[in-house]
Amino acid sequence: MTPFLFSIEFELYIQSEKRFSDHTIIAYQLDLTQFYDFIGVQSVNDLKEVTSKVIRGWLVSLVDDGYTNKSVNRKLSSLKAYFRFLKRNGFVDVNPTTGLTGPKIEKRLPQFAKEAELSNQQLNTTLSVRDALIIEILYQTGMRLSELVGLTTASVYDNKIKVKGKRNKERIIPISPELYNQIKSYREECAKNGFTNFSLILTDKGEKLYPKFVYRKINAYLATATELQKCSPHVLRHTFATHMLNNGAGIETIKELLGHANLAATQVYTHNSFAQLNNIYSQAHPRGHKTD
Repeated sequence: MTPFLFSIEFELYIQSEKRFSDHTIIAYQLDLTQFYDFIGVQSVNDLKEVTSKVIRGWLVSLVDDGYTNKSVNRKLSSLKAYFRFLKRNGFVDVNPTTGLTGPKIEKRLPQFAKEAELSNQQLNTTLSVRDALIIEILYQTGMRLSELVGLTTASVYDNKIKVKGKRNKERIIPISPELYNQIKSYREECAKNGFTNFSLILTDKGEKLYPKFVYRKINAYLATATELQKCSPHVLRHTFATHMLNNGAGIETIKELLGHANLAATQVYTHNSFAQLNNIYSQAHPRGHKTD
C-alpha cells in the first residue's frame, strides 16, 4: 500500500471520526506531503522503514529551512497522529514517533486590549454599526474567528448565542441584553436593505462573512485604537479571557466559555491576571510600595 493511499484513509479517519475542521485537515495533508517528499529524497520507499532517526532528520531540516519551533512542533504533532493511526490499523509494526519531542517553544503571554480601548463610545464613534458589532460579539463572547463566521440568525436566542466550535462541539455563551438588542437592530436593518442571507453578519453586499474580511476590519481598528503589536481577531479572544479573569471569573468558567478541551489551555491567562494583581498590590498595600 502506498503512502498516498495511507493518507486518503487517514484523511477519512480524522474527518469522520476525529471530526477535525477543514483547516486542520488541510494542514495535516500539507505536513504529510512535506514528509513524503523528505523520505523520498532519503530513499525511504516504505513507511515501515521510517525510523525515529529519519524523523529527527526531517525536524532538523525544517529548522534549517527557517521554520519556527512552533511550526516544527505542529508538524511533528501531525506525524505522531498519523503513525498512531498506522500502528493501530496494522500498516506499520512500530510507531517511530514514540518518545520523540520537538524543539522547545518560548511561551509568550497573550496580548490583550485595555477596557477603555473597546468601550462602546470608542467603537460606536469610530466604526460602522456592522463593524462595531463584529468586535462587540468577539469581545463579549471570546469566540474564535471561525465560530463568528459560522453564526446564523438561528444562533442567537434569549440573550444567548449557540456556537459550533472545534470538532463541531456546540456550546452556549450568554450575552448582554444590550448586545442582543444590537444584533436585533442590525438584522432589522439588513432586512430593510433587502438582505435575506441567514448568516448572522453580512458583508457590504449582503453576503456571508469570510475570515479575511473580518481580519481586515479588526486589524485596522486595533492598529489605530491600541498599541498592540499583534492586531488579529484572536487578540479579542485573549482580551475576553483576561478581562473576565481580572474581574473575578473562575478559570473553569472561562474554560467552558472559550470551548477549551482542557484546563491547561486556559491557564495561560492566569499569568496576565497575576500581573494585574501584582500591579494593584504594589500600588495599594503600604508594604507594596517600592522604596529607594
